[in-house]
Amino acid sequence: MKRHWTAIALALSLVFVSACGKAADPAAAGHDGHGQHAGDGKEAAVPDSTKAVWKLSAAKPQAGANTTVSVQIQDAQGKPVEKFDLNHEKMMHLIIVSQDLSVFDHIHPVYKGGGLFEIDTRFPSGGEYKLFADYVPTGGAAVTKSERIAVDGPKAAPVPIAADAKLTKTLEGKEVTLSYDHLMANMEIKLNFHLVDAKTKKPITDLQPYLGAVGHVVILSADGERYLHVHPTDEKAKGPDASFMTTFPAAGTYKIWGQFQQNGQTFIVPFVVNVP
Repeated sequence: MKRHWTAIALALSLVFVSACGKAADPAAAGHDGHGQHAGDGKEAAVPDSTKAVWKLSAAKPQAGANTTVSVQIQDAQGKPVEKFDLNHEKMMHLIIVSQDLSVFDHIHPVYKGGGLFEIDTRFPSGGEYKLFADYVPTGGAAVTKSERIAVDGPKAAPVPIAADAKLTKTLEGKEVTLSYDHLMANMEIKLNFHLVDAKTKKPITDLQPYLGAVGHVVILSADGERYLHVHPTDEKAKGPDASFMTTFPAAGTYKIWGQFQQNGQTFIVPFVVNVP
């Protein structure tokens, strides 16, 4: 299956959100579920009545070894949910994040039918990870479900989760600056990513669609409990700016991953902010 581990300038990043609605999963309760996913900040009219049953191919996954992740989606009566809508070109988005948020992966399980999704992946080091599954049952609202797992094996040195003093990062020949109109919990905010060539400082205007949009943004609180997956306000933009509307559900420290594509290559740029 397709795997995508991305190394980012200052930290290694691994994993997870998608359309619109209220998260039924307590682990994702810091965000209004998927209103943030769709980028419209609105709650879904249809409540979530599904549940996710997680299964790993090994009781104790080993770092570096192939692990099959299975997610069985059921209704309130425990019966398989059969039909799902495409959400940004995929039936399910799976986000994987390490406990210190240094590892981030965004992958896409294959639908096997009968509500079952599967994918093979490798966890880069031992420790705790949190998995987020985003999906849209046909006729329902977008949903996020999460699961914490422990991986055996050598652990990487923990990376402190601290707010960036400067919101400009350089990676893979690109200079990316994050800006916002204001920063406060429970208030809608516009996040803007400005991209230029790191050497020439010329604006980048040839971003390619990534999963049907100019970019995607995943946001997670430092404790891993508040999760947002935000889509751009203008999906057809090509740069140098990509804007996203969202609402931070509570004060605290959050990590933001911006995901973009240029010249057929996907790149991820991370930022950490303190939200008053």
